[in-house]
Amino acid sequence: MTNTKQTGDETEARIIAALIEAGYSTAIPFGDNDRYDLVLDTGDELLRVQCKTGWIEDDVIRFKTASKTTVDGVATMNDYDSTIDAFAVRCKNTDALYWVPVEDAGKKSTYLRITEPEIDHPNVKMAETYRFDERLS
Repeated sequence: MTNTKQTGDETEARIIAALIEAGYSTAIPFGDNDRYDLVLDTGDELLRVQCKTGWIEDDVIRFKTASKTTVDGVATMNDYDSTIDAFAVRCKNTDALYWVPVEDAGKKSTYLRITEPEIDHPNVKMAETYRFDERLS
């Protein structure tokens, strides 16, 4: 049984390995106080990336897009908004990787549909659209 820190470390390691394998350079900020987990050098720009572990729930891959912080015993949820450029997500059920630009993510959670929905809705995000290898080719 792994704890959440270990799960997060495993997700980051798999994402970094995939980025390096794809030919990108990455940097990890020192300490745990930055809003992003790594910096991706695309050759043209530096992107601040938050790594997240997603899970399958009701035909979607769900991941949290806000961080929980406790200060003086009061818990608050903070979205990443303009402090990052993208989420790199590993689905823990399938080990598949996804790349979601911050502007495509929700404020608290994001859901990537695995199967076609029964209704056509502009806010439906299909998981295959955000596949790592497609987005970062």
